[in-house]
Amino acid sequence: MTTVIETCRIPPPQDSAAELFLPLSFLDMTWLHSNPMYVLNFYNYPCSEAEFSNTIVPSLKHSLSLTLKHYFPVAGNLLFPLDSDAPKPVLRYTPGDTVALTIAVSSLEFDKLIANHAKESDQFYNFVQPAAPLIEEENYKIAPVISLQATLFPRRGICIGVNFHHSLCDWRSIVGFVKAWAVINKSGDDEALAESLPVFEKPDSEASRRVDGIFWNAMKNIPFKTVVSLPRPTNRVRASFILRQSHIKNLKHRFLSARPSLDRVSTFTVAAAYVWTTLVKSHGSGGEEDEVFVFPADARGRRNALFDPQVAVNYFGNCLGGGVVIAEHRKLAAEDGFVAAAEAIGDVIKAKIYDGDELLKSPEDRLSMMSLPDRVFGVLVVYGSPKFEYKEADFGWGVARKVEILSLDDEKYGMLLSNSGDGGLVIDLSLPKEMMECFASIFEDGLIV
Repeated sequence: MTTVIETCRIPPPQDSAAELFLPLSFLDMTWLHSNPMYVLNFYNYPCSEAEFSNTIVPSLKHSLSLTLKHYFPVAGNLLFPLDSDAPKPVLRYTPGDTVALTIAVSSLEFDKLIANHAKESDQFYNFVQPAAPLIEEENYKIAPVISLQATLFPRRGICIGVNFHHSLCDWRSIVGFVKAWAVINKSGDDEALAESLPVFEKPDSEASRRVDGIFWNAMKNIPFKTVVSLPRPTNRVRASFILRQSHIKNLKHRFLSARPSLDRVSTFTVAAAYVWTTLVKSHGSGGEEDEVFVFPADARGRRNALFDPQVAVNYFGNCLGGGVVIAEHRKLAAEDGFVAAAEAIGDVIKAKIYDGDELLKSPEDRLSMMSLPDRVFGVLVVYGSPKFEYKEADFGWGVARKVEILSLDDEKYGMLLSNSGDGGLVIDLSLPKEMMECFASIFEDGLIV
């Protein structure tokens, strides 16, 4: 059982920011009609209810306010025009805007929640707040872009839950925000942020403005709504799987032995290919139908087809390219399916990510990918990146013991990739129970040399 103690509104410090309007770019509008992102960090910290209420909660409130001083759009709202002839949506911050912070205490078993074995997905929704209902003001529908929750497990640990609208920002940006909050909470002031402050001005070019118009024309006639009730029951279980350094080395050797003309293959490629083919073998026969693998790629600081100069590495917002890999189910389910998957993923990375003339090229093609053809049997979407570690956010309680992305429950199939801390990778999945059992068996058997 989880009990809410209070929900408070946290503003930036008074007079720290003036009114700000940030029109959405196509990079943001891609996510206008998607469900919110729910992310949880679990920390080992044996804390009493008295210490939590008297020390930790006041510190979290104070540090959040100081963080919003540097991330004030996070305290703002998304404005969606009611008039389809109006300009595109904007993020608006006005003095007095706040972020909702909920404080809760849970009697659920912390150690079971952070374990790697399969556990019911529904219980994790106790640790994050649902999106607030939309309100209407003048000519707009208005939605808050973030809400936060701190949950105590008495004498065992703390969970920090974040619910944010993807139109606000991508994974790299939300990691930056949560890490900034953590740094300030741990140090007591915001001086440590002086050299890593975010910038909010949207990337802009003549070509991107044209694409903005295309995206808005496609998005404006879709009813804008937020998910008020959290998606339960999910009928899913969540589990974590470890690819150790030795496993990754063996997978690379397996691939390169089958493709002797190549001299290297990335860790991401073999890990993604192994999970993808294991999943394909777990969800039944798809015959001649296709399987789809979707992965994001951060475009900041990279030569690309749209923006010159390159997008700043400290840009806060959405700046994702990525790749889509399509392969026949029967080929991936075959004995050499892993090699075929790794080759296909590697080819797309080389063609669409490493080639600066192709990264962010023809972004309007994303619109056609929002509705997949009938012949698609399964889709696997990658969340997160080991390069931007959410669990490294240290509020003074050490790094997080466990990260959970509840949004994995929304996808047909999704996985979170993160570092294991010893050179390996952690793969988090959300699947129906029977399919998870099948996946676990195939995953473990396939790593035996």
